[in-house]
Amino acid sequence: MSRDFRSGSGAAPAEMVVADQEQFRQLPAMIALYRAALALALGDLGATERHARRAVDLSDEHDLGRASAAGLLGLALWTTGDLEAAHSAYDDCSAGLMRAGYVADTLGCAIALADIRVTQGRLGEATRSLERAMQRANTTGPALPGTADMHVGLSALDCERNQLPSAREHLSASQELGENAGLPQNRYRWRVAMAQILEVEGDLNGALQMLDDAERFYVGDFFPNVKPIPALRTRVWIAQGKLLAALSWARERDLHTHDDLTYVREFEHITLARLHLAQSSAHRDDRDADDVLGFLERLSRAAEEGQRAGSVIEISVLQALWYQSRDQRAAAAASLQRALGLAEPEGYVRAFTAHGGPMVRLLRATADRGAYVERLLGAMNPTVAAIDSGRTVDDGLIERLSDREMDVLRLLATDLSGPDISRRLFVSLNTMRTHTGSIYAKLGVNSRRAAVRRAMELGLLSEPEGR
Repeated sequence: MSRDFRSGSGAAPAEMVVADQEQFRQLPAMIALYRAALALALGDLGATERHARRAVDLSDEHDLGRASAAGLLGLALWTTGDLEAAHSAYDDCSAGLMRAGYVADTLGCAIALADIRVTQGRLGEATRSLERAMQRANTTGPALPGTADMHVGLSALDCERNQLPSAREHLSASQELGENAGLPQNRYRWRVAMAQILEVEGDLNGALQMLDDAERFYVGDFFPNVKPIPALRTRVWIAQGKLLAALSWARERDLHTHDDLTYVREFEHITLARLHLAQSSAHRDDRDADDVLGFLERLSRAAEEGQRAGSVIEISVLQALWYQSRDQRAAAAASLQRALGLAEPEGYVRAFTAHGGPMVRLLRATADRGAYVERLLGAMNPTVAAIDSGRTVDDGLIERLSDREMDVLRLLATDLSGPDISRRLFVSLNTMRTHTGSIYAKLGVNSRRAAVRRAMELGLLSEPEGR
């Protein structure tokens, strides 16, 4: 009996009575499927892939077990960084689930398919995956679990393209659908997406608070956690200049520039590179310059070999900034052009604008000041965008104003009261007062009238706006 069983022939020995020939025929594939699932639970990705492939091979195309096996295979391949093969496996899984009528389960596949495409730098395909899944979900009547997650994914993509009103609308739509329309991970994913919006708007403290909330709601699944919340938090710290806190994170995660590189830690290692660049800029310290440049080159090669264009864009931007900081203009321009060439077709914005003033100088120095470069400059914070433009904004600023502070400043130049401004911006009165105090400190003033006058002198405001 065991010989026939292992061969996958599905033939029962003469002495065995089989009540259901079809189920008996499927038994070898089901055993391989369960072995794959057990291996995944134990963290043995090699065995997961091996058993999942066997389950796929032994299953008929229309068997539900084949779809499950393809999903497990996709998980193993995704985690090891074989993204194109992982995407193909998830696509097979989604198609199989749809044939079987499991529409809700295809929404989880859509998240995986979109996340993989984002890493590959293919934002358009990621958007289409989520939109198609949402269209399927909307034809079934009441919102299926996972529908809210489609909105969260689309919000993150809009945020990267700097389409903030649409990004906020998707998060509002996700909330309105209610908890039953979200997968268990939706509560933390929603907060991560909101933190990204707040960071773009310049509300870095708000972004940190949202990430802290996200961490409390974190629910793990078998998806590789390639963008862990502590790394996201560290990026905000770097933007705030809190480099000691960022260094503590790097030590806790035991991250070094000489580490072996893996896909699952790539985001953390790129964050480490950002930290080293920030340290170098803050302390004018070149002692580790060659080490950092070599680290960036290794990261770039690994991302290229893995066909992770999203990572290549970010790494190329960091290389360009590193070269620029050392006045190596030709190398800086070459790295920037590489990033722009990959990013423009997909509409990336935040990959560049997140780097503020140094990126403005780099973009203004590029030989090809086409529409895309002008769009990136136009998406910059007004105080940052004024750098090297012939205006003297930064000369009178202790620290640049955030996007949200600029919103408050414009309304301070009207006759709206403080409560009116907070209602207009949909923030609490205390938050509005915090922004106002920060504006006063950065402009070096201590009153609303003085802030408006100083802002006009610096070119931040042309004239007081009406109600």
